[in-house]
Order: sequence, then C-alpha cells, then structure tokens
Amino acid sequence: MNTPNLGYRVGSGAQTGALYDEGLRRHMLRVYNYMGLGLVVTGAIAFAVASTPALYVPIFSSPLKWVVMLAPLAFVLLFSFRMQTMSAASAQAMFWAFCAVMGLSLASVFLVFTGTSIARTFFIAATMFGATSLYGYTTRRDLTQFSSFLIMGLIGVVIASLVNLFLGSTALQFAISVIGIAVFIGLTAWDTQTIKEQYAENFDAESQQKLAVFGAFSLYLNFVNIFQLLLNFTGERE
Repeated sequence: MNTPNLGYRVGSGAQTGALYDEGLRRHMLRVYNYMGLGLVVTGAIAFAVASTPALYVPIFSSPLKWVVMLAPLAFVLLFSFRMQTMSAASAQAMFWAFCAVMGLSLASVFLVFTGTSIARTFFIAATMFGATSLYGYTTRRDLTQFSSFLIMGLIGVVIASLVNLFLGSTALQFAISVIGIAVFIGLTAWDTQTIKEQYAENFDAESQQKLAVFGAFSLYLNFVNIFQLLLNFTGERE
C-alpha cells in the first residue's frame, strides 16, 4: 500500500533535484557571462586608450594617472558597502562602469608590455582561473576554513601594493606578486564555491540577477589580479 506513495516521493525528489541543478547551471552560466563580458569591455577600452595618444598622454603624464589607478579601488569599496541596499539594475550599471574604469587603468599594460606577452599571460591566467574555479565548483571540501587566511592575505597585498606605488621597490613587487597570485587563486576557488552555495531556487528574479552580478564582480576581480600579477613574471617590456 505504501509502495506507490513512496515511489511518487522518490520520483518527486529526483525531479526537484533535477530542476535545482538546471537552475544552478543557468545561474553559474549567467555569472560567467557577466564576468566574460566585463573582461571584453575592460580589454576593449584599455586597447582603445593605449592606441590613442590623445587619450593616454594626458592621463599618464599628469597627476590624473593616480585618479585612474585608484578609481577601481573606490568602486570595490562602494560595492562592498552598498551591496545589500543596491537594486539589481544599479548593481549591473555599476559593474559595467567599474569594468570601464578598470579598462582605463589597464591601458598602461599595453604601453609597457608587448602584445605577445600580454596574450600569453592572459592565456596562462585564464587557464589557472578556469582550473581553480572548476575545483571550487566541484569540491566537497568546505573552503570557508581558509577564508580568514585569504582575507588577511588580500588586505596585506592591497596595503603593500599601495605602499609600493610610492616606493617602486622591485623586491617588494616580487613578493607582492608571489603572495598575491596564491591569494587570488585561493579566492577564486572560495568565491566560486560561495556563489554556488548562495544560489537558491526560490529566489525571485531580482535577487538572482543581483546575486549573479556580485558573483561576476568577485570572479572578475580575481581574474584581473591574477593576470596583472603574472605579468610581472611573464611580461616582456616594450
């Protein structure tokens, strides 16, 4: 008597699990799409500015360069403090604005390093990021146990990088690069796992959209930082 009812429950549970998996897959795809498009926006603006002397000369030969270099940090802080109160539309608009500002900041990369080394470093960074993000998505290990270490490492890298803007120490930059790559690789795995675990099928469209944008923002930051830090090792200067 109970068998048909039990079969129904099992079948219903399997169907619910399948729907959840499909929803999660779409959510993660949306996150990666936002991130990918953000990188395209950043790369296009960086290349356009670096190819136009009328744009990069006034920026990088004046105090305006400090505004351009520090503006992305201001966006990061704004995102962090307004994350909970921001609407999905506002979050998306700010994400695209951040990608554009980051493009201005990264224009100097095309002025300093050869195109071949930039392309090579981008491929290496993409491979490292992809493998680490895949690990974060598939692992059953709880990565939050490393969160304190990663956050402390991130704060240390940010402070050291700001200090080195004024010192210009090669040795300090080498240390920042080594530690920074390790930190951002760890953050990529942790953020990917967090994005996956934060997804809930019963979220409304507004909440899911907002969650996807913030997830893309986190992964975008990790990738860009891995790329920049790797350039210190693999980049060939003009």
